[in-house]
Amino acid sequence: MPASTAVSVGAIDLKSPLICGSGEHLMYAQGIRHALAAGAAAVVSKSTNESEAARRQLDRTDYVLLDSEWRSVPWDFSPPADASLLCRSGLAQQPFDEWLAMLAGLDRGAKTHDAYVVASLVLADLDRCVEMARAVEQAGLRILELNIGAPHGNEAAPGAIVLERDSLRVRAIVERVRAAVRLPLWIKLTGQSEDVAALALAAKEAGADAVTVMGRFIVVTSAVLTGGFDVITRMNDDFSDYLARKRLSARDLIGRAADQISTYAQQESRPEYWRQFVVPAALT
Repeated sequence: MPASTAVSVGAIDLKSPLICGSGEHLMYAQGIRHALAAGAAAVVSKSTNESEAARRQLDRTDYVLLDSEWRSVPWDFSPPADASLLCRSGLAQQPFDEWLAMLAGLDRGAKTHDAYVVASLVLADLDRCVEMARAVEQAGLRILELNIGAPHGNEAAPGAIVLERDSLRVRAIVERVRAAVRLPLWIKLTGQSEDVAALALAAKEAGADAVTVMGRFIVVTSAVLTGGFDVITRMNDDFSDYLARKRLSARDLIGRAADQISTYAQQESRPEYWRQFVVPAALT
């Protein structure tokens, strides 16, 4: 029997842990359909909010693929394994009502793939965000992502998007949105904080069903954006093969890394061991 790839995120059961993250390739219906057909368990839409300045940021984007020698790589959707994507982006350019209607229809269709389409809002004005969250629920979407950790928030035009690093602010924001909607609420937090755990705890205690922590490097999104939707299928196949070889289910892997965390006091004492990792010239 094939190994089970099923996992749960809060109250949501997913057929696999492969969630296709928000990006330009998921701004329109056709891209989302391709991601679903390729096997993604959930597809997070290109994010939106009420800010015209945030939408216009997409007109000021730039993209470059670099190999491990920092040489520019042609954008031919078949990048070498060592390629890295550097870019800056903006929000979805459709009007909110058009964006919402598109996603509601796509999420209904996603049920036939045992999958989800996730509506993603980026915080700008909290009152407007709450209104939009209510609209997402009323449209019938089954999951809402609220992004309050956009890494380029401090570089955006005033009022376009918000980057929150304060746990009290995170708590207040999540409480407002949680009070407005009942649907599963996933909070996207910044990884660029001196205490990410405090941000996650604040979101959880305020009613978030799950949190995502992101930084400047998005693995899966970059791979699909530069390599095409077949990357999703290959990831699913590789993951299934790995589980079968190890005779594990996806749920067996959850928490394994976290359970291995130890303090300095728990580490084995190995005097002089560090010397093996220092260039010899530095030890004379």
